[in-house]
Amino acid sequence: MSRLVFVTLTKLPSRDRQGAALKYQRHANGATIALSLMRTSRLTALLISVASLAPGAPPDFYKHIGHVVWLVHAMDGPLQGWSSLGLSNVHDFGKIAFKGEYRGRPITGHAHMAWGHLGSLAVDMLEPQGGDSAFNAFLSMHGDGIFSIVYEMASEDEMAREVERMGRAGVQVLQRMQVDTDRGPAVFTFFDTEPRGKYVLGLVRWPGGAAPAAAPALVSHIAFVIREAQPVSDYWQQLGFPAMPVAHASPREDSRFHGMPLLLPFDVGWHKYTQPTFEWIIPPREPANCYADFLKAHGEGIHHLGLPVDDLDAAIARYKDMGYGVVQSGAWGDVGKKGSGRYGYMGTDSIGGVTVELIHAYN
Repeated sequence: MSRLVFVTLTKLPSRDRQGAALKYQRHANGATIALSLMRTSRLTALLISVASLAPGAPPDFYKHIGHVVWLVHAMDGPLQGWSSLGLSNVHDFGKIAFKGEYRGRPITGHAHMAWGHLGSLAVDMLEPQGGDSAFNAFLSMHGDGIFSIVYEMASEDEMAREVERMGRAGVQVLQRMQVDTDRGPAVFTFFDTEPRGKYVLGLVRWPGGAAPAAAPALVSHIAFVIREAQPVSDYWQQLGFPAMPVAHASPREDSRFHGMPLLLPFDVGWHKYTQPTFEWIIPPREPANCYADFLKAHGEGIHHLGLPVDDLDAAIARYKDMGYGVVQSGAWGDVGKKGSGRYGYMGTDSIGGVTVELIHAYN
């Protein structure tokens, strides 16, 4: 009985590769196998069509994070607390209305919205009211915390092109919305990336609310706590972003958790294609540590913001005076020498679900 066999074009004679509707014949197990080949130009067109489905490299605007959208159950405590920790140029919009779509369904809603800067990073803090939205779904699942990392668009056409690129990679829009503010209308698109990517990737077109370009980079990195590195790295690679290199951090005698000795091995990955950079921490469950505590309280997501300081002990003392003690501390390298450093995680989870990591590097 005859059966079809798929043969790669590179194994065919060149004259046959160039022909139209030619038959390539050979004998296998006494049976004559005939394979009809389409014209090369048609096959080339097919390959081009398949390639067009790939997402392609991410646009240059991903090199710099514009905003974070930070969700809270109640605005007053987080806004006042973070204003004392360096949130500047704060503008409280009060109650705002938004309209758009959530998972393809029309929505309208209200939220208390405030806006400020941590250096060059704009913070859009929202206390959403009741209703069906991605905001309330996040708060129900994770509690207070950073919902989305958002990149600024030069135009709505640029936003539409990125929605199309992400769509080719199979990424759906989670929520679209427009907010009318006294600084002009803000148009947001949030992608459904959190289940596999561990945060919601967002885009915004907000001419009146762009971060000042000359502001200093107060935040050095945004850090996530996750359970596994490889699936997360694979997911972002499928969307055109670089792989996440992962290193192992060995236990150190100078690490502390609530003041007690902590011998903690953990894995850590980095994404450095954007500024601030991304740190991905994969902790063990034991011994007790601040990363495992975060997973229990919030699930996978953004754990801390890295804030470099010139004098770590003085910065820690200032935080303690404001009521935020040291939760966990440690060091890397040969402390005091170039390439080493010390850090302290401060207890700011109570004002918005995000921890501050104070860092001093010896350069």
